[in-house]
This record gives sequence, structure tokens and C-alpha cells, in this order.
Amino acid sequence: MHRRFHFIPSLLLAAVSLVPLAAGQPATGVLQGEVTFKQGGYPAHNATVFLVQLRRDAETNSEGRYEFRNVPPGRYDVVVHLHSLSDERQTVVVEAGRIAKLNFELRLAPFKEEITVTASGQQETTFESFQSVTSIESLELAEKSRTSLGEVLDNQPGIAKRSFGPGSARPVIRGFDGDRVLVLQDGIRTGTLSSASGDHGELMDASSLEKLEVVKGPATLLYGSNAMGGVINAVTRHHQLHEHPHAGMRGYFTGIGGSSNGHAGGSAGFEYGIQHWLLWGSGGGQRTGDYGTPIGTIENSKTRVSNGSGGFGWFGDKASASLGYDYNDSRYGVPFASQFGLHDDGSAGREAKHDLVDLQLRRQSLQFNGGLRTLQHIDAFRLKLNYTRYDHQELEGSSIGTTFDNRQFIYRGEFDQKKAGPLSGTFGFWGLHRDFESSGEEALTPPVTQNALALFALQRLTFEPIRFQFGGRIEYNGYDPVGLEARSFTGVSGAVGVHVPLWKGGALVSNYTHTYRAPALEELYNHGPHIGNLTFEIGTAALRRELGDGVDFSLRHSAKRVRGQVDIFYYGIRDFVYLAPTGAVEDGLPTAEYRQGNSRFSGMEAGLDFEVRPNFWLKLGMDSVKARLRADDTPLPRIPPLRGRVGLDFLWKGVSIRPGLLLAGAQEKLFPTESRTAGYTVVNLDASYTLAQQHLAHNFSVSAFNLGDRLYRNHLSFIKELAPEMGRGVRVTYAMRFF
Repeated sequence: MHRRFHFIPSLLLAAVSLVPLAAGQPATGVLQGEVTFKQGGYPAHNATVFLVQLRRDAETNSEGRYEFRNVPPGRYDVVVHLHSLSDERQTVVVEAGRIAKLNFELRLAPFKEEITVTASGQQETTFESFQSVTSIESLELAEKSRTSLGEVLDNQPGIAKRSFGPGSARPVIRGFDGDRVLVLQDGIRTGTLSSASGDHGELMDASSLEKLEVVKGPATLLYGSNAMGGVINAVTRHHQLHEHPHAGMRGYFTGIGGSSNGHAGGSAGFEYGIQHWLLWGSGGGQRTGDYGTPIGTIENSKTRVSNGSGGFGWFGDKASASLGYDYNDSRYGVPFASQFGLHDDGSAGREAKHDLVDLQLRRQSLQFNGGLRTLQHIDAFRLKLNYTRYDHQELEGSSIGTTFDNRQFIYRGEFDQKKAGPLSGTFGFWGLHRDFESSGEEALTPPVTQNALALFALQRLTFEPIRFQFGGRIEYNGYDPVGLEARSFTGVSGAVGVHVPLWKGGALVSNYTHTYRAPALEELYNHGPHIGNLTFEIGTAALRRELGDGVDFSLRHSAKRVRGQVDIFYYGIRDFVYLAPTGAVEDGLPTAEYRQGNSRFSGMEAGLDFEVRPNFWLKLGMDSVKARLRADDTPLPRIPPLRGRVGLDFLWKGVSIRPGLLLAGAQEKLFPTESRTAGYTVVNLDASYTLAQQHLAHNFSVSAFNLGDRLYRNHLSFIKELAPEMGRGVRVTYAMRFF
């Protein structure tokens, strides 16, 4: 994009500041009804009813009834959703001074009407969202559960995994990795160091989550300047989605067992509500042994994760407050890392040590959430205060090689505006204070203090049926290292989007984004042998901020028998920061320094789900991405190859059988330090049985993966030549939800 477009984000912020926040209140109506299960006819208790256009939700009572008061006259879409089991969508007309009735019958279905809270900061369906969103709910997460976030999300549309073994696997979105992909828990940065190194993992037990959302493409406006590739948000419990109390007990239990790597684990949690009070708690863990491949077992690929959480909250009609505590503990082996370890004289190289290398990670987090509703000119205000301490030890046999200590305090405030004619939106502030310190063999930087501050706004204009979204973010980042030059960066990001219905159930969504990213701490200050990235890294304290301009187009269709989406994107990034090989070797490792150059990322994702016959679905998907430096057309490292998916879904009552193929092309577009990765085809078979009752649901699932015992390698793995992917295996899961 030409430089003349750089003024757009500033104009957007100026426009937001002039937005009127109040409007006259028209006469209103009431929407009410009841929700039942189609099979059995009994009431659906604790189902969530979502009024799409107003982004309001209600919960059904013990008799399956719900009600919305003070609904402005108009035509609305209403979605009913129950614990990742079932949902239904209908349209209703509400008239002033009258009561509109709308009843629902829920049935088990192969596809759900996904609702996201991450894309815009408020609840909306993924179809109405301006960004491409993947949302995975609790029962599906239990079936997919692994011991690392990258393993859970691998092969979702547009998502691959970077790894140094299964414990360290981290998601890569549309070719973006590291500091350009932001991982959140309940809307707050996790505080881990997974973005800084190829052998660092992300602490997360997916079986204990309520849902996992991935927003693909730049999400810099709401969450930070380093969300250029996308945002992954792990939602822990129901109260984080719907900030209201519910009477009685709800909860879950999950048990997991698997072959090929000795996988075993379990988790359980509850929420108990009485009047305006809510109490919750959860805990669990998973473990695996060394995993098997068609050429043998990969030594020291074992993993272990455990977690616990608890808290309480008060949720009134106009105010709420809650306090929660989370604890995560993980340990995993780093295969072959000892071959790249440090010699006794401090130099690095192959066959340097024989001790196995493990990583021990611990994270503790304390979070306060507060909220106010129906203020004079504001519909709602939400405040989050979070303190996280993350400790990370790299163990070499019985000794500690390197220790990392990362402490952060984050505050975030959001204001939801009262709708003023066609205008609605959110604005707010965010801040971070971080203290980072490391010691030992891989202490590549001195102690560093980081401070950040941001103001943001996201606005919507609705002229039925066309909707517009625009907004901006201004962010400051400052680094103060001990003994080195302090650096500070201030920049503006902005976006404009349009959502246009084309036919019944079809829409075209288009976005232009301008993004700013401050260099990461390790890009500025690292200096020394970094085994996790297999390089001797040299940071560059004089790095400039990155500036990017991008466009994306999304064509969507959602109907009873056909669901499909095609996303096309292009991002041009100026002063893109990357590790450039110098050709030298130091301490037994290839030397690389952080340099800058203009780059481009382009690609597409496509998916089609088609009901061939009643209860028999064909599922197709593909994704591809190209990423290069513009100056000499050099491909960037660790970019996923062209991938495809072909699957079937047979559904009969509560039984679902889902055979599938995963296909990947050879990756021959290589960075100078990379080697070619061959293409592959993997055969998988998933099956599940769900038994749903009024207050209880059971899910039994079996996943047979890599049935052909195919030898294949992940192009994004740092050790792909030494460690292929897992061979043939079976995983069994039981998940129970009570509500």
C-alpha cells in the first residue's frame, strides 16, 4: 500500500472521538419463548439464547423458558445454543408494545452455530463477524485434547504447528509465528515465553477449557500491536462468556487414554450459583511417554501438564465483580536438544552433551474482573486486572542450565457504547508492566523492564442489510534493559471493513488493515548461542517498528444443507524483522542476526460442508500461504505447505462416524537454511456417541490417527530431519457435562 494511506488510522481515531453516545429510546417490545429437546420433548435447562443484532443473551430456566425485555422494534435473528451439543437459528419480528413468541426444538447436529467473543470483544456469530474465526467448544476440545496448544490446533483451517517436539508445539497462523501470534486466556496475555524460542511451549490443558477461539488475520485493534498474524483466546469457564449468575450446579469431567505415546489424563470442574453469587473450581492433568514413529521411538519426547483454578464472583443486575486464581505446571522433553547443547567450555555444537534436556514451566495468575451496566451514556464497562508470574527452567540431566523469570501486570478497560441510531461500538484502554530476567547458559539478554500503554476503539455502522466496521489503536512500548540502550516505540493501527449480504445465507466481507508492531525484546537484545532456534543469535538494538498494510476478502454461505467459506488475504509488511544467516559459524552454531526487509504474505483458505443425503455430510477444505522477502524474492522460513482435507460425517441419532484424509504438498520454497519437506497423505478415523438428557450429557469418542502408519515430517519443526511425526495410534475420550 502507498504511504498516502497512512493517515487513515489517524482519521479513524479522530472520527471515533467525535461519535455521539446517546440517543432517544423508542417504544420497545418483549421476546419470550421456550426451548425443548426434539428427542424426548423435555425442557432444555441452561441453554443460551442469543439475540444476534443486539448482542444480548439470556439463559433458559428449569422449565426451558427465556425472555428478553426492552427489545426495540425490528426483525432479529435468534440463536439457541447448549453446551456444544446442539443449536438452532430462527428469525422473529418484534413490535412495539407487544409480546413476540419464539419456541425452539434442539437436536444433535453435525455443525453448530458458532458464537465468538474474541473477534469484536462482544458476542456475535462467526458468520456475522468481520474477521475469519475458528471456534472449538468443550466437547470437541476433549476429543482433540493434547498436551500442547499447537498439537490441539494443528490442521485447523489456516493453522499449522511450529515445534521442537510435541511439548513445545505452538500454533502458526497464516504463516505468522512467534511474536506476531498473540495467545490469550480469558482475553489477557498468558505471560509465557512461548513466542521467543522454538523449544518453548504454551501452558494449556485444552480438556479443561470452555472453548478455544482463533481470530485469523490482524487483530491489533483490540489486543495489541503484536497480533498481526492473529489471536488465540482460551476461554476457561462459562462465567467468562456470560457475565451473569445461574442457580445450581454445572460442571464437567473428562478422561483420556491413548496409544503410541502412552497418553493418559483427566480433568474436572464445576460452577455453583446461589442468588447473585457464583463459586467455581477446576483441576486436571495429562501425561504422555515418548512417542512412536514408523522408524522407532523418539527419545525424550515425553510430556506432562497439570493445572488448577478457583474463584468466586458476585453478579448483580447493574454491577459484577469476581476474583480468580490459576496455576499451571508443565514439564516436557526436548528431543535431540542435547546434541546441540553447550560444551564444557561454553561453546555449542552437535554431540555436545549426553544429558537429556527437559523444560519445567510454571505459571501462576491472579485476575480481578469488574463490570458496570446501563450507565448514562455507556451500555457497559468492564475492567480486568491481572498479575502473572511465569517461571521457566531448562534442565540438563539433574542440573539447571538456564532459568527465566517473567512477571507481568496488565490492566484493561472496555466501554460498550449505547446504540445511537446506526452506530454502536467499543472503546477502551490497556496497559502492561513487565519484568523479565534470565540466568544461565542461554541467558541471552540482560534484565529488561517493559512498559506499554494503548488506547483503542472499534465502531460499527449498521445500514440494514449492509454493515461497516472501523477503528484504530495507538500503542506505546518501551524497553529499559540493564546496561544497554533503552528503546521506545509509538505507532497507530487501523482498519475498515464492510459486511454485505449477497443472498439468503450468503455474505461478502472485506477488510483493509494498517498494522504497527514494535520489535520484540529478543529481537532487540538477544546475543549468544540459542539452542531453541538452532542459531547463534545477534539482536539489533537499532531495529525500527514494522508497518503493514493488508486486505482480505471472505465469501461465506450458511444454510441447512450447505456451509462454506473462502478467505483470500494479502499483507505487505515494511521493515519486517527476521533472522538472517550471516554465513559464519560461532560456538558450533550458524550465526544469524535480526535484520529488516520488506515482505509479503498471501494465501487463501477454503472449506465446504455439504449434506449429500440426510445425516451424511461431505467435508472439504484447503489452505495455502506464500511468504517472501520482496527485495530478492527469498522465501521466509517455516512456512506451511499447501494442505487439503477430505472427510465424511455419518450421523445417526447420537452416533457420528468421521473418516478423513489429511493431504500436504511438498514444500520446495525454501529459506537458505532450510531443507525440502516431502508431501504426504494421512488417513484418520474419528467416531463418537453422544447421549444428551435434560441436565446431563455423555460423550464417548474414539480417534484412530495415521492408520497407514505413514512416515511424514512437519516442515515447521526445528528437528524434522531427526524426528518425524507420530505413527499409528488410537485415543479414547469420555466427556461428561452436567447443567
